[in-house]
Amino acid sequence: MALERDSVLEALKQITDPASGSDIVTAGVMRALSIEGGTIRFVLEINPDRAKEYEAVQALAEAAVKGLDGVESVAVVMTGHSAPKPPPDLNTKRKSESKGPVKIPGIDHIIAIASGKGGVGKSTVASNLACALAAEGRRVGLLDADIYGPSQPRMLGVSGRPASPDGKTILPLRNHGVTMMSLGLMTNEGQAVVWRGPMLMGALQQMLMQVQWGALDVLIVDLPPGTGDVQMTLAQKTEVDGAIIVSTPQDVALIDARKGIDMFNQLKTPILGMIENMSTHICTKCGHEEHLFGHGGVVAEAAKLGVPILAEIPLDISIRIASDGGAPIVVSDPESPQAEVFRKTARALIAQGVA
Repeated sequence: MALERDSVLEALKQITDPASGSDIVTAGVMRALSIEGGTIRFVLEINPDRAKEYEAVQALAEAAVKGLDGVESVAVVMTGHSAPKPPPDLNTKRKSESKGPVKIPGIDHIIAIASGKGGVGKSTVASNLACALAAEGRRVGLLDADIYGPSQPRMLGVSGRPASPDGKTILPLRNHGVTMMSLGLMTNEGQAVVWRGPMLMGALQQMLMQVQWGALDVLIVDLPPGTGDVQMTLAQKTEVDGAIIVSTPQDVALIDARKGIDMFNQLKTPILGMIENMSTHICTKCGHEEHLFGHGGVVAEAAKLGVPILAEIPLDISIRIASDGGAPIVVSDPESPQAEVFRKTARALIAQGVA
């Protein structure tokens, strides 16, 4: 018998929201309800200052839904937004002390892979670079922080839902020597994540702080394109060794790449270097070389900014096929010239002492 949305909502209405005294559905605490077969997922959006109090609410909500006929599994994620704060006292001369970035226990280095715009191959670079570092003997994690468009589960050939033995700690998945976590593992392929900024920031902090990463030499963070909440949260809340900017040589892509670099400069995050992706294309039939997106734009930009150019990656169908197949080119064809570009970049980062 198919589960009815109304029956799930009715069960959740029996749970009281401690902040408002109303039930969690009416109070708007329960959000993003999803029913697929016998699997139910929803989010509890709470004030993080009352997280301890809501742990009991989370357990009660899960138990209430599990008691319904036809329910096979229940996934409840808690995320938070801060309650509105009163305006500052303009007469006081004291400045409030803000907590700076913190180091994640067990992780030696964090590298952000960023781009000013989408479609420049940032996620492909992130997955290949993670596998290349693993091939160099490093203990590597990969956090897919591109929450609206998570692609790392496909690129790393990872499927299945992460376990949580205690309801707090999340156990990441692993493939090709890389420990990986992505919101894409918690949603169905094709399912949109319709979240506002506070929910994004809460999800990112959960994936950083509540995932059992273990001991890692380096955590690669695949950021969404642009300059938004996720980038700011990562840089302001976490000690990041530096960012790598990925761009094509195209002028339009470079305009946005400059904005990304300026954002990291404002956030005081070092730029480790730039990668020119889709740098050149060599015809597999005649060997003719073409610069489809222009030539040398990223190299010139890196020289102007005084940052290293870490790699010039060709536009090659083998890289695309490997990523779509769940085994990046570094894994599927490690002896190829395309894989060697990523291995060389990995060795350069190790030499810099950031991986």
